[in-house]
Amino acid sequence: MKRNTILFDLDGTLINTNELIIASFLYTLDKHFPEQYNRESILPFMGMPLVETMEQFDKEKVSELVQTYREHNISHHDELVTEFEGVFETVEELYKKGYKLGIVTTKMRNTVEMGLRLVGLDKFFQTVVTLDDVKNAKPDPEPVQKALALLGSTPEEAIMVGDSKYDILAGQNAGTQTAGVAWTIRGNDYLQQFNPDFMLNEMTDLLDVLGER
Repeated sequence: MKRNTILFDLDGTLINTNELIIASFLYTLDKHFPEQYNRESILPFMGMPLVETMEQFDKEKVSELVQTYREHNISHHDELVTEFEGVFETVEELYKKGYKLGIVTTKMRNTVEMGLRLVGLDKFFQTVVTLDDVKNAKPDPEPVQKALALLGSTPEEAIMVGDSKYDILAGQNAGTQTAGVAWTIRGNDYLQQFNPDFMLNEMTDLLDVLGER
């Protein structure tokens, strides 16, 4: 069956928020737990829902940690977020060719919209499923299933594209094909462990996967 539906994670896949996320975590953790954590401490948590991540540091202070993180994240968003090479061109091409395009992310809607607007991708996506829209975040299949339902698509018609194990597992759990991105901050070899159907060295490789180039 021809794939006509492409679902994308946002952070680390379409837009480069890595430095923003790391800076926000370092600021938050240094404020609440001075000199206990460094950059390497944070990398294993990339891609997890924020509340779930903060529970790993201190279950009693989750709301306080989340608030500090979000304040820093929003105030430094536009200065630290950049786009990955080839993303805009690829998404625009798929949009013009009539593919159904969706975002499936563990972020809150307001920061998702900030990121999409910043890099000009907001006009291409027919649906955006955020943490606000589901009970269970990735790797649970619910967010992917919701996006497919909103787009009128079946798992057999879809590919889930992402930079973390949560994206790959969510797609697999929902029955879609999956594509990992080699520019993941955790490294290509790490993502390969979860057996995505495809690995994209750059986003334009997606056009080859779909037979469009």
